[in-house]
Amino acid sequence: MADAKKSKYETDPLDPEFVRRTEETSGRTSSITEEPTRRFDEQQSPTSYPSVFVPPVYQQPPANYTTFGTSAPPASPPVGQNPPSDRAVTKLGLPENIASVLPYAPFYVGLIASIIELLIVPRGEVRVRLHAAQGLALQLGIIVVSFFFQIIGSLTDTGFGGFLFWLASTIFLIVSMTRVWKGKEHHIAALGEATAWINQKFEPRK
Repeated sequence: MADAKKSKYETDPLDPEFVRRTEETSGRTSSITEEPTRRFDEQQSPTSYPSVFVPPVYQQPPANYTTFGTSAPPASPPVGQNPPSDRAVTKLGLPENIASVLPYAPFYVGLIASIIELLIVPRGEVRVRLHAAQGLALQLGIIVVSFFFQIIGSLTDTGFGGFLFWLASTIFLIVSMTRVWKGKEHHIAALGEATAWINQKFEPRK
């Protein structure tokens, strides 16, 4: 009766059944917990993420890669960007460098040269006709302003203002000749419309 009244929670360390139950319990625990140890780096993750401490490696974009707004072809250089060559101008016979410089010559030389070039040189000679039209517009502007100073000088009995303008215009013409000879872009913005109008109105003779 004493054995029957024992609680199921009461155990006797000297009981043979206690030893057997302990061995069975420890065996089941070891089979669950004592698995072979694996290294963390041996487990291959399906997705690897870059480290925040490693800077990204720049990759060159492909050849056909274009950025919005920059895929347009480069614009062609303006006329007069390169030095004029010494080839003969069509129907004129003069070298291109000399024909481009003559319209800016002072003392009415440029005026006459501009008119001749615009009447002879075909429109295919874009550089020469451009400088001829601009030179003619410049020469006509100088003549008009000089005439205005002559009128003022006759009224005031002094020609100092006219002399200063003549000196300044002569220097400007010489500077223009130098720039065109060296191939630098020489565009007078104030004469842009007059240059285009003159170039259009003067038709070369066939």
